[in-house]
Amino acid sequence: MSIECIQNATVYKIMKKVLLSIAVIIGLTSCKNKTEKNQQTEKSPTIKTEKMKKVLFVLTSHEDLGNTGEKTGFWIEEFAAPYYLLKDKGIEIALASPKGGQPPIDPKSASPDFQTPATVRFNEDKETQEILSKTIKLETVKQADYNAVFYPGGHGPLWDLAEDKNSIALIEDFYKNNKPVAAVCHAPAIFKHTKNSDGTFLVKGKKVTGFTNGEEDAVQLTSVVPFLVEDMLKSNGGIYSKKADWNPYAVEDGLLITGQNPASSKLVAELLLEKLK
Repeated sequence: MSIECIQNATVYKIMKKVLLSIAVIIGLTSCKNKTEKNQQTEKSPTIKTEKMKKVLFVLTSHEDLGNTGEKTGFWIEEFAAPYYLLKDKGIEIALASPKGGQPPIDPKSASPDFQTPATVRFNEDKETQEILSKTIKLETVKQADYNAVFYPGGHGPLWDLAEDKNSIALIEDFYKNNKPVAAVCHAPAIFKHTKNSDGTFLVKGKKVTGFTNGEEDAVQLTSVVPFLVEDMLKSNGGIYSKKADWNPYAVEDGLLITGQNPASSKLVAELLLEKLK
């Protein structure tokens, strides 16, 4: 064999070894990268996108305080305190009323004697006031679009929401679908006609509260209102309880959450928030 052939063979062997080494290095690097990628994938937590909870607020559309010639509606504190507590916790809120549009505000609830941090915030909150002026009609609402429903009080609900067929059906639908129903002060009037699927009253055997007979007497409207919230809840079989007049008090029993008076609005919202977690 010539020297040239021997040299070529030697060079070939060397090149073969070099190429083989490079292939091995590339293979090892590829495996390492794949392993590291797999490890990173295993270590990386799965990002869960949780859908924002949505609560429907239903407000009264009734503004006449019986035959007194005075005006009523919803009580600002009973709307504002729950609204801001839930909103600040990331809860989406929609507003509805029987007639749609601007629901009437009880003028007394805007007086200096009844101002709270929540009402002060509301008075300065033009955005929320604008949203409030455009409530959707109750008859267009579907419970499937919400996680819970909340009813602010004021004397208005005694006349319209207590008797409103759309409200009654909506409450029964929320309850049937295992969704919380909350109401404060006069708003438990909504349970006057609501029933279970077996025909019994929704509040029968349930712990509830609402505006007391003593509180109604104190505001001198016992003979003006169509019925007393306390008496109605008891008559419908509710296990009614209360604290001293005007003291904060809220009761939770399963899906039902009720508050005694305006001072109880925040307590009701806190209980509702816990239900939504």
